[in-house]
Amino acid sequence: MKVLIISSYTDTWNSVRPEAEMLIELSRLGVDVEVMTQPDAEYVPRFEECGIRVRGYHPSKKLNRQAIAIIRKTLKEGQFDAVYCFNNKAIANTNFAAWGLPVKVLTYRGQTGNISRWDPSCYLTHLSPRVDRIICVSKATRDDLQQHVWGNRSKVCAVYKGHDLQWYQDQPVDLGQFGIPQGAFVVGAVANARPRKGLPVLLDATHQLPKDSNIHLLLVGRGMDTPEIQTMIQASPMADRIHLTGFRRDAPAIIAACNASVLASTKREGLPKTVIESMAYGVAPIVSDTGGSAELIEDGISGIRVTPGSSGEIAAGIRRLHEDPEGCQRMGEKARERIASHFHVKQSAQALFDVLTDTINGDF
Repeated sequence: MKVLIISSYTDTWNSVRPEAEMLIELSRLGVDVEVMTQPDAEYVPRFEECGIRVRGYHPSKKLNRQAIAIIRKTLKEGQFDAVYCFNNKAIANTNFAAWGLPVKVLTYRGQTGNISRWDPSCYLTHLSPRVDRIICVSKATRDDLQQHVWGNRSKVCAVYKGHDLQWYQDQPVDLGQFGIPQGAFVVGAVANARPRKGLPVLLDATHQLPKDSNIHLLLVGRGMDTPEIQTMIQASPMADRIHLTGFRRDAPAIIAACNASVLASTKREGLPKTVIESMAYGVAPIVSDTGGSAELIEDGISGIRVTPGSSGEIAAGIRRLHEDPEGCQRMGEKARERIASHFHVKQSAQALFDVLTDTINGDF
């Protein structure tokens, strides 16, 4: 089985590692994997070290004649059985490049929402008749997309992006650098300040926490310095216990130093890596039930599930963990165990292998 992967690996090492390592594991299962990505991508040496050929190119636009020509030539000369595209630039150009060629086209879908069979632009990507299979990052993403495809809904399937606990060995960061005192109960939240990440909901939850407690909120990510967000922070009764770090490449190690984590998203999550990182470090997560977030945990055992947009439920979850330190620690331990048992990168590679086999054979 010979497969061409077209994806971008220019993000931070932590961001691309689950996908990249899944492909490396796929090659260890006997698949002839080649990767088409930017020649200066950080993961290129790792791919080559593992015997994966890297073709140094990635489309710069969603539709580009040169990109279509380069991909088509690659597919023809390489005699690939399948091509798997991970972003819209790769998908749109490949759909045109693959017309008339005996190659299966697979696409990756990483979030819920924002797609419709009534949106013409969607037929350039996932809804194109040239697409043979759509692989979603979670069951929730799969179920959402199945409502929009035409014909055989089983062409839409789910494969988790797995992790490995060995990736998470960094020493927890000293939170004193952010002005957090020793012995504080710290709730960390990693998310850039986008509307769907639910930051206003989280900040509203601070109004429902004990005013005289030692609970501190640590916000990690870009965009927290806007006047709107600063106004919400200053309006909180625990404004002096809300701390901002800005963008940090060591965000997982920061969360590792927290007592709990929270992702207050209101919509369109896939399988949030920030939640997985928290769980991998044994930090109890509170997650809103949107997209695949809730699939990561067993509610009340390895995490706490809350209704999207409910600041009251978030506050209740924080209070529960704060009032029961031993229970909070046990939940974190269970969260770490769940990543190892249900979301391991080798499991993901095997699931992807099975999907590729079924797709190439037409057995779905």
